[in-house]
Amino acid sequence: MLYEAESGDISIAVVGDAMISRRMQAFGEPQFLKLVELVRAADVSIANLEFLFHDYESSWGWSHGTYTRADPRMLDELKWMGFDAVFTANNHAYDFSEGGFLATLKHLEERDIPHAGGGRDIDHARAPAYVDSRRGRVALMSAATTFSEVSRAGPGRADFPGRPGINALRHNSVHYVPREVFEALQKANRELGFEAHAEAIARFGFTGRGKTLDSATALRFMGAELRLDEAFRTETTLNKEDMDGIARWIRGARKQADWLAYGLHAHESGETGDYHGGARTSPPGFMIEFAHWAIEQGCDLFAGHGPHYLRGIEIYKGRPVFYSLGNFIMQNETVPWIPHEAYRNFGLGAEHTPGDYFSDRSDNGTRGFPADPVFWQAVLPVCTYKARVLQEVRLYPVDLGFGRAIPQRGRPMLAEGKVAQAILGWLRELSEPFGTEIAIDGDIGLIRP
Repeated sequence: MLYEAESGDISIAVVGDAMISRRMQAFGEPQFLKLVELVRAADVSIANLEFLFHDYESSWGWSHGTYTRADPRMLDELKWMGFDAVFTANNHAYDFSEGGFLATLKHLEERDIPHAGGGRDIDHARAPAYVDSRRGRVALMSAATTFSEVSRAGPGRADFPGRPGINALRHNSVHYVPREVFEALQKANRELGFEAHAEAIARFGFTGRGKTLDSATALRFMGAELRLDEAFRTETTLNKEDMDGIARWIRGARKQADWLAYGLHAHESGETGDYHGGARTSPPGFMIEFAHWAIEQGCDLFAGHGPHYLRGIEIYKGRPVFYSLGNFIMQNETVPWIPHEAYRNFGLGAEHTPGDYFSDRSDNGTRGFPADPVFWQAVLPVCTYKARVLQEVRLYPVDLGFGRAIPQRGRPMLAEGKVAQAILGWLRELSEPFGTEIAIDGDIGLIRP
């Protein structure tokens, strides 16, 4: 064996959302430093970067949550912790418009942090980033199914440049309803003028040549496609154009890397499980379909994130699939500046400051993220492969300080005792539907395929 990478041995650590707005190097608790050492000890460590890093050079966009921005120097803190690369495709990418996103990518490149999921056009957004480790070259790619249309990267032409943005994976939902509901919606479409307006727009022609629906069995109502059926159900399909484009880049990455990791940011959920925030504990069917497809295309690891809490784990064809890794750093309450529109949503005025805004948004910690412990509990998975075979996934529970004050909570610590057991018990229960057995050894979870 000439090269160490020929052994097929590697360890890859991957975590969920890194929403970092404060320094990490200042702290020295043993449970924090042990966690940092675990990140550093893996051959390659990857995080989902769900924050922007710039100096407010660009205007703010429209966000339905926190306007995620931090000092670019916070990227140095992630690097200090041991992270080698980041995913960047997520729904906060355009919180500060195109300029804020491109500035973030620039600051990553200046610090030699490989990033995947966004770029100056769709091919750069889909293309892999590479990490060279002593045990092999790892390609990472990422996409998002939750995104604003303005953030979706687009292709260029010979005579026109592409559009900067993220690698958006589109999906189309069709809702099936019984006859009495279908006929009521047909009537509403007519009586409210929606039908006549849509027909006028179609005749005018500027919207292109879209799909024509059979009015006897299908209609569009307030942006949704509905079809006649005997019962209520929803079918969701992934966009073929996006899948073909993603497949092309996975195929190329297989030829240029020893290992492939794919990240998907999805706030959508399945039809079962309790709600936490706006998402259920089950992943959406199309996410399961995409994860399986990505593994079949040659990916060695699939990392989901988006709902900000843990979902189940599946071992598919000998490869780990994490349907959501939750939050790893949750410092979205200590961003220094908030735009006027955010204050206005909560009835606050020019006399208020960010501290007032975040306290009011959660009613002093009684609702939203601060009120539910699942948003403050996560894991650090370390996936170990030997001779290219997955040997084990070690799950280190992470405590983000639920119930602590804003200036304290959000920084990750290795969980102990009751908190660690609660995290592992939660993950074990949510993984059972996928046939995954999680053994618990002290405060560590173990998956051995």
